[in-house]
Amino acid sequence: MSPDLVPTLFDHTLSDPIEPGKLVDKGDAEKLFSFFQKHSLFNWQDSHNGCEAKADAVCVLLKAWQLPHYKAWVFGGGYLKKHIGGLKKNWNYHVAPLLPVNEDGRVVWFILDPATASSLQPMYDWAAGITAFSHSYHFIKHPHWYIFHEKKIAASNWHARNRQNRKWMLQGLAGINGLSDTGKARLCFNKERLANTAKKFEALKKHAVL
Repeated sequence: MSPDLVPTLFDHTLSDPIEPGKLVDKGDAEKLFSFFQKHSLFNWQDSHNGCEAKADAVCVLLKAWQLPHYKAWVFGGGYLKKHIGGLKKNWNYHVAPLLPVNEDGRVVWFILDPATASSLQPMYDWAAGITAFSHSYHFIKHPHWYIFHEKKIAASNWHARNRQNRKWMLQGLAGINGLSDTGKARLCFNKERLANTAKKFEALKKHAVL
């Protein structure tokens, strides 16, 4: 990648209007990162299965713990805009939880994504680090949006969190892509595993980290 070429651009047309109110202290944000990085429910090494599931699971927990949060999305330009631009690992897109952090009296947006880094990352650095070749496009969405519309990616037509994609979220935590043919077959033989994952997740909602 040319050092003179900006790897990623913020897409205001796809980003939700955001007015951060409550903030997370930097030290608390680092504690959250460490907690999720080490927790057995999250297999961050399985980078080709369910970034939506992991991001939504973290956000559901942050909501239960009454902590401010959003989601940051990054898309390769080739996938989003039908021109040049791609992400690493042959990803078309990636999503991760986003924290509004108070750092020295100013708001800094930090990404909580152990799948791509060993510590918190500022949003731009996260998006740039995932970009294989320019350009990628990153933006902020409210956390209740689970996934984009598959035929047209616009600001207002995303699919909200519901009972169906909650199942996909729990399946993703269990290491199963319930949307693939292989994953659908695995669901039949992993009912106990899925039930245990759901039980652990619900228990975790009741035990706030901070």
